[in-house]
Amino acid sequence: MPRQLGELEDAVMTRVWQWNRPVTVREVLEDLQQERSIAYTTVMTVMDNLHQKGWVRREVDGRAYRYTAVSTRAAYSAALMNEAWSKSDNPAAALVAFFGMMSPEQREALLAAVRLVQGDVQSEVPGGVQGEVQGEVPGDEAADGGTSPER
Repeated sequence: MPRQLGELEDAVMTRVWQWNRPVTVREVLEDLQQERSIAYTTVMTVMDNLHQKGWVRREVDGRAYRYTAVSTRAAYSAALMNEAWSKSDNPAAALVAFFGMMSPEQREALLAAVRLVQGDVQSEVPGGVQGEVQGEVPGDEAADGGTSPER
């Protein structure tokens, strides 16, 4: 099962996911520096750790690496929800409680997603998630047949 990303790992991955293209340490650093004081070597270490954990791929580009996400944010979120739900001693009650916490918009997105999964391809899923959830999640052996790199 995937572990939740740390605060800085999440900040880095948020940019990699949002930009949806190969990124350099320098690009991530410059964006992070708009909201916090952070050193190049810190971002480089975090991105190397994310590579070692299987969250990003990297390719050499000149003297630097370009990093690309292995999975989507949606797949990561889904894996975390599945992990939390699977640990419940009463999954049905956990789902009822979870649904009770949802806003009307979230409930409508959930219903649209259920219709999509059930094969009603006419469903319009808010947020454009059709096809966005797919992708392996590092550390999720059930999703990738156990081929994820070790953490």
